[in-house]
Amino acid sequence: MSISQERSFQMRCQCPTRLAALNRRAALIGLLSMVLACPAALAQGLPIAKPDEVGMSAQRLTRISDWLRSEVAQHKIPGAVILIVRGGKLAYMDAVGQRGPDSAAPLKSDDIFRIYSMTKPIVSVAALMLSEEGRLLLDAPVARYIPAFANVKVGVEKLDAQGQKTLELVNPRRPMTVQDLLRHTSGLTYGFFGEGLVKKAYVDANISASGDVTNTEFAERIAKMPLVYHPGSTWDYSNSTDVLGRVIEVVSGQTLYQHLKARLLDPLGMSDTSFYVPEPARQARIAEPMADDRVIGVNAFVSDPRIVQKMESGGGGMVSTAHDYARFLMMMRNGGQLDGRRYLSPRTLEYMTSNHLDAGVQRTPLYLPGAGYGFGLGVAVRTSTGEAAFPSPAGEYYWGGAGGTYMWVDPASDLFVVFMMQSPKLRVPYRSILRNMVYAAITESRLSTSR
Repeated sequence: MSISQERSFQMRCQCPTRLAALNRRAALIGLLSMVLACPAALAQGLPIAKPDEVGMSAQRLTRISDWLRSEVAQHKIPGAVILIVRGGKLAYMDAVGQRGPDSAAPLKSDDIFRIYSMTKPIVSVAALMLSEEGRLLLDAPVARYIPAFANVKVGVEKLDAQGQKTLELVNPRRPMTVQDLLRHTSGLTYGFFGEGLVKKAYVDANISASGDVTNTEFAERIAKMPLVYHPGSTWDYSNSTDVLGRVIEVVSGQTLYQHLKARLLDPLGMSDTSFYVPEPARQARIAEPMADDRVIGVNAFVSDPRIVQKMESGGGGMVSTAHDYARFLMMMRNGGQLDGRRYLSPRTLEYMTSNHLDAGVQRTPLYLPGAGYGFGLGVAVRTSTGEAAFPSPAGEYYWGGAGGTYMWVDPASDLFVVFMMQSPKLRVPYRSILRNMVYAAITESRLSTSR
């Protein structure tokens, strides 16, 4: 490839909106050229293939970009990045729109997004790595690592003589374990999903946006709150992974970011994945939502990662890029190893991505994994090919972020997808649309082992 050709390809990677001026056939050719030659993809060590080489339709994949461009043109979102890997090879990648609503800069495939709860799988893998080394016990009480949890109580609602709800604090039936933190059966809560006196207390205390505190201070603070359920009894989305992040700090003797950086981020080449973005050069690459689309929950708004704070939220504090997260998922796809380095054993990965919610575990009315899904250790796990409203098979696992980012891994189809955008209010409807369009582009349900 000549220097002028390479520069042309780089410009295409950086300015995908130019494709809108081409006719459909030319757009298809240009998009394939972008995927096959984008230096950013090559720099991340992702093997590349044409869609038809991995059982996908290039024409149908372009529908995804067409749909996203239409959403950008209607000013619903500033832009988005889509990255699809099948058979261990990058089959499709596009960056659509602008970096922000007030930015003329075209969105690039390596721009930085707030990934919020997509932090959870990364932290969960780090915990399991410590478990493999015998340094962290999944069945151990959390109080073994954070003594403040030894005295935690469960809030039980009762009616007084006047018929008013009151809260009685009782001892838990069993201790909260590290496994409970990983699978959200700890009894902790976020507070803003559902109702009840304990959840109201979490909202009133502003636990999920608790100010500029360290992970140590946060864990001590939340340990003073009552549990909403007995540990192990109920799945409820919660600050569990934030507490897990503190457990990792205690076990490793490092801050959460220091540990993740040394054990996962640097070895995997995830150079743009961090809790904060203090560097001006990186700050210029942060994607922003629409001005009227910044609410991610009760008392919670789209954060500014440029402002460095003390807390490193294991449940939702990281930023990343599509390329970085693809490296993480490639390791998962490869059974726990990448580029000759092993992070988890295949057996541990299988354990992580299995359903950990047996029939005895209740599910709250606002059960986020949804119909057809159980929950593993840090990810939702599909237990049935039916039930859910999109056509992925059993064994697929996923999670997303409150800011609009999303990922899923489908071992049966040898497929994984990374989707990056910043739109809290469109995160749920876009996920179903995206899944249906990706699976519509599959022309071979199973890849030949000779590929």
